[in-house]
Amino acid sequence: MSKRFLVLQHMPWEGPGRHLIHSAKKRKVRLEIVQVWHQPIPDIRSYDGLIVLGGSPNVDQENQYHYLRIEKETIHRVLDQDKPCLGFCLGHQIMAEALGVTIGPNFCRSVGFIEGYLTRYGRSHPMFRGISRSFPLFKWHAQAVLPPLPKEIQVLVTSAECQAEAISVEGRPHVVGLQFDNQSATCSDVGQWLESDQKWLSQPPGVDTGVVLQDAKKHEALMGEQFELMFTNYIELIF
Repeated sequence: MSKRFLVLQHMPWEGPGRHLIHSAKKRKVRLEIVQVWHQPIPDIRSYDGLIVLGGSPNVDQENQYHYLRIEKETIHRVLDQDKPCLGFCLGHQIMAEALGVTIGPNFCRSVGFIEGYLTRYGRSHPMFRGISRSFPLFKWHAQAVLPPLPKEIQVLVTSAECQAEAISVEGRPHVVGLQFDNQSATCSDVGQWLESDQKWLSQPPGVDTGVVLQDAKKHEALMGEQFELMFTNYIELIF
């Protein structure tokens, strides 16, 4: 019997990503997508877990993006019920805020492909079993998880551009936030993001979109294999 995950999508152009869709299909995981800017969020109790995608809002922009209030209530319920919860980028930040973490401007805007590094917590976390200690990340954010972190929050992945690239909770490995967007690190997804988010990308410091596309092509196959492994590890962990 397949498992059902509710997927919260924030922007028309920022869907679940081809790597996530492919990996979920191989693991017989149904992704039921809700576009939160115009669709109501259903009762989470009928789902096996929650996936929260990235998007343009900041976590504190509830007045501008009214759906954030309801979404935060949903995430709090998921955490209170101790259901599996996997957040990407903005989703990672909203989840972290619900866990008592402060979110604010990162020390740099991080866009494109960089190297990430597993911490000692990451090397022992089931989701990263079989992943090399350093691996490529696809980045698209200016906000981030800020220190100091609550003592139960474990940083799993770090990089030169962001201290907390991935987090989990001590004793709750099924609660994972990823600041990076490797689920969408394909040439087609990256190209759509570059086209759709031009206004944000044009803000200084500038982004060389040609380099980002070249890196997407260079890393697509490897990152697809690695993401499938991470997602498989996660599904095997929770089921």
